[in-house]
Amino acid sequence: MSATQEQVHEQIRVRLAAAVGADAADIGRIAQEAALCLHEGGQEPDFEVRSADFVTDPFFVCADRYWRRRFAESPSSETALACARWIAVHTTPGCRSAVREQWTLGNGFINRSHLETREQLDEAARSIAGAPEAADLALTVLLYHAGKLRANFSFDDLNSVLTASALATAAGPHRDEPVVLALRSFAAFGSRAVTTEHARDLLDRAWSAPQRSRHVVDVCLNGLAFSVSFNGQGELLRQLAQEAVDTHPDDHMFRFRLATAHHLCADHDAALSHVDAAVAMLARHRTFSNELILEQYLVKRDAIQEARLRAAREAEHEVRWRRQDAANAELERAMHRSSVRAVELVAVFTSAIAFAIGSLQVTLNGNLKLRERLWLLTGLGAGLAVFALIIVGGTWLITRRRSRR
Repeated sequence: MSATQEQVHEQIRVRLAAAVGADAADIGRIAQEAALCLHEGGQEPDFEVRSADFVTDPFFVCADRYWRRRFAESPSSETALACARWIAVHTTPGCRSAVREQWTLGNGFINRSHLETREQLDEAARSIAGAPEAADLALTVLLYHAGKLRANFSFDDLNSVLTASALATAAGPHRDEPVVLALRSFAAFGSRAVTTEHARDLLDRAWSAPQRSRHVVDVCLNGLAFSVSFNGQGELLRQLAQEAVDTHPDDHMFRFRLATAHHLCADHDAALSHVDAAVAMLARHRTFSNELILEQYLVKRDAIQEARLRAAREAEHEVRWRRQDAANAELERAMHRSSVRAVELVAVFTSAIAFAIGSLQVTLNGNLKLRERLWLLTGLGAGLAVFALIIVGGTWLITRRRSRR
């Protein structure tokens, strides 16, 4: 490094150190200017990054802006390898995984339209074979490509790359890291070729990992939100998203995931409340992707509003149908009672007419004595009364059994 370049780096370090303690907007502006100076000068940042905090760490923000420009200029595995080598030298072990996840998944999302072929990825894996820290380098490139596939919702391709590619093999033991398990669960939930049980097993392993990071939580919730529908999906997402919100109360993305969970559970009022909270939080945390994220939030808000209105209309229609069904049932019962009364009335009326006709014939028959006539009239009346009672009783018994059914 020339003396001029060393002087530039020293000036940048001094400016960034002076920005410590400033508000996020000033840190972002100073870091952006420093990153632009380094990029235009063809130099990589020459300072140590000790956190992955966008709000308070100007050194991390500057490095983030620099590598974003590098990836935008050349969104390839070669840039990912260069970034991996820089991370290995310029980050402390305590923040290395968080920085790697932020830059690979974040820049993968930004550059999701630039996909490399399996042959290009295999070539990248061969180029690092035998190199020091080859597994770390392979993991960085693997996560960068996985970030693109995740952003494109290419579930089956993502599962294949994470499990069967040369990069996955080169990553070695890193394949069991929580972020890789989370990405595999994302791919499994969205794929129709993988069972939900397998996806949930991967989710449980990633979620319960002691080293679980913020990005691991986000990928897990993202996979559940876009999963092929299964029983209990909304309830599981709501449970995990609520846990994430409790742990990170100021994270707008987790609040948005919770809104999505309530939407899936048809709890539209709670969903609307949480998505509004996510929009408000996003306005307080300005990032490069605010516009893209805000658009996503507003689309979800519109969907929640539409579902809310549709549910209200359906509830109103349900009330109307119930009232109509009740009125129909009452009308049916009234008609049924009328029919029964009509049958009973006909039976009694018929018996009365038969008795009258029979009595007339007996009365006009002059060959019978009075006592015989009285016995005949009594027998005829009793028989007709029994007939009427049988008709009325049978009708009552039949209609009573039908009403019970």
